[in-house]
Amino acid sequence: MSDTWTIGPADGELTLKTDKTGPAAKTGHRLTIGFTDWTGKVDVDGTDPRQVSLTVVLDSLEVLSGEGGVTPMTGAEKSMARSNALKSLKASKFPTITFVSKSVSPTDGGYRLDGDLTVAGKTIPKQVDVAVKEASGGWDLGATTTVSHKAVGLKPYSLAMGALKVADEVKLEFSAKLPKP
Repeated sequence: MSDTWTIGPADGELTLKTDKTGPAAKTGHRLTIGFTDWTGKVDVDGTDPRQVSLTVVLDSLEVLSGEGGVTPMTGAEKSMARSNALKSLKASKFPTITFVSKSVSPTDGGYRLDGDLTVAGKTIPKQVDVAVKEASGGWDLGATTTVSHKAVGLKPYSLAMGALKVADEVKLEFSAKLPKP
């Protein structure tokens, strides 16, 4: 029996973690960025996933925290970091990030998704391992992966003529509870 299960922010969280590099890296903050508007869809046959997709609305980006730096991150700095992130991601021209699986394979403790990641209009192949653990009333899902700015044709944000910049790779973390239908 084919069915589609849908999850979103009420079911879990999707965060992006940045690092910093360059001669002035110690002055910058490692950011934790959250998204408040995203939709995951799982097409299933019985309880076996056949296709998985994720759509993230970039305008829902919010800077949750900034670690490191010379001083704690202020609200104004969070607003500026949000603005810079949206510019770096070309959000005004490409308002969403999407991932669509081409294949779903079982692994020990979950599934491997092989698919296409589209960021700022550029699509690249991406493999993501999703841990699945049965829990009361559903399943706990979790995944961690990295994405390179360069791989998707983006230039990491920098300032002071490159003395401080966001590292090329960012870490994406996903966790959610998928209720049994």
